[in-house]
Amino acid sequence: MPTVGVKRDLLFKALGKTYSDEEFDELCFEFGLELDEITTEKEIISKEQGDSKASGASDLILYKIDVPANRYDLLCLEGLVRGLQVFKNKREAPRYRRVRASSGEPQRLIITEETAAVRPHAVAAVLRNITFTRERYDSFIELQEKLHQNICRKRSLVAIGTHDLDTISGPFTYTAKPPAQIRFKPLNQSKEFSASELMSLYKTDGHLRHFLHIIEDEPLYPVIHDKNGVVLSMPPIINGEHSKISIKTKNVFIECTATDVTKAKIVLDMMVTAFSEYCAQPFTVEEAEVVYPDGKRCVYPELAYRTEKLPSDYINRKVGIKESPEKIAQLLTRMCLKSRATGAGDEIEVEIPPTRSDVIHACDIMEDAAVAYGFNNIVRTTPRTCTVANQFPINKLTELLRLDLAAAGFTEALNFALCSQEDLADKLGKKIEDTKAVHISNPKTAEFQVVRTSLLPGVLKTVAANRKMPLPLKLFEISDVVLKDESKDVGARNIRRFCALFYSKSPGFEVIHGLLDRTMQLLEVRPGPEDGYHIRAADDCTFFPGRCAEIFVRGQSVGRLGVLHPDVITRFELTMPCSALEMDLEPFL
Repeated sequence: MPTVGVKRDLLFKALGKTYSDEEFDELCFEFGLELDEITTEKEIISKEQGDSKASGASDLILYKIDVPANRYDLLCLEGLVRGLQVFKNKREAPRYRRVRASSGEPQRLIITEETAAVRPHAVAAVLRNITFTRERYDSFIELQEKLHQNICRKRSLVAIGTHDLDTISGPFTYTAKPPAQIRFKPLNQSKEFSASELMSLYKTDGHLRHFLHIIEDEPLYPVIHDKNGVVLSMPPIINGEHSKISIKTKNVFIECTATDVTKAKIVLDMMVTAFSEYCAQPFTVEEAEVVYPDGKRCVYPELAYRTEKLPSDYINRKVGIKESPEKIAQLLTRMCLKSRATGAGDEIEVEIPPTRSDVIHACDIMEDAAVAYGFNNIVRTTPRTCTVANQFPINKLTELLRLDLAAAGFTEALNFALCSQEDLADKLGKKIEDTKAVHISNPKTAEFQVVRTSLLPGVLKTVAANRKMPLPLKLFEISDVVLKDESKDVGARNIRRFCALFYSKSPGFEVIHGLLDRTMQLLEVRPGPEDGYHIRAADDCTFFPGRCAEIFVRGQSVGRLGVLHPDVITRFELTMPCSALEMDLEPFL
């Protein structure tokens, strides 16, 4: 959960009421938040930028409040105060409006086709005639950082740029250029740098160095400039010094570049709704036009309102209360979800404002109704059904089998469920497309590209990491593998598998075969071709030709055992022969 730090005195002033620490803690709990910590810091007060206060230092009490990760509208003082005031019925939720520019021509952001390979999307808006104070300005900057760390995923999905509109001239162009061709004076610097020089400069910067990897290996870097060529920003790294906003800024141009346009629209809505209250026309945002390379034109911010309808009985049943549709509508309205009973049975119509992007399902509305009702006010009841907890049969079987395999002299290994394509296919002499493996769409490392479909590669890597241990090495693992399965709602299914391996100067096939017999004895499966188990010669590129057998239980194939192929052993950096066994356990339930 993100933590928002707010000045206590400033918070109480905005709320219009002074609370004790205990009272505010209770208020946070009622609203679904948590007052995590109360700290004291020294505040340096200086006479600058029109501040009438005298210079000096004073004790500053900070409230650190834990906010749900999906409540982006509460990540700043303005949103927090607005939400609490609506919750306490001290004000109505504001109505946000998008307005046209007074000049008639909106600010325009033109996207060129060069951005397609780097950050293809952008949105923009203008906060016109805004009035900043030192506290408002600090909150404005802090909200950007909170959003960058949260929904923006450390700027990888969205990067926010804010600019003093009076220092630049539209239309603006969002393009991508070679690093050597980008030169500008970055934020808080006194001279110009090329993009390449900036990447070197910020490698030692404690804050910005964490974002360099997003674009540093790209042949083209994204850049935004105005019609005069003045660089506004090089997203997602740094803004330009020329368009830097300050406490005296009256008109703010906000642009968000992104790899995900939906996230960009949400971020822009959060920024403008939080601070549009300080505009000359409160809660209005001036529109901006974004032109895509194909000529498509979009107007932002969307500030979209939508309505959802659901029965009050759904909320009553899920929460465990008995309230009328009118009462539930009042509860939801306190959560900034303006609602009304339609009169059609117990139906409730709920209006979702642009600040509540977290509401995507009826269960989200139900959760807000529960918060407004008060969890402590819900009457405790005894469940109508009586159940007895029990272990899953497959887990119980697994635990029992682990004990007996350890008693048989084998050591248990536990490996990662993710592995590389090379380990799963190439090293075993197979093709990756034949493995039915689930692939990770954005693997962070080559070691974790796919979900394993076999336990054998992990056990072999464990042997390789312990090959200096005294021989023989006898290892086993009982864990899940994952196979693609279109009949499942998630497109894949888990299968519990058992794998054992014997590594020594001799292959030790008789040891692995003996372990199979002992396992079948434990599973109470007798030898026999029909109602029992038997093995049959098979061909498998992972095993030595003529040294592989398929295991059948009651006529069903459950696995294989044999002597591994020398090429497989060599690919796993092993030098001695070994035998292995791998089979499914679920058919024995």
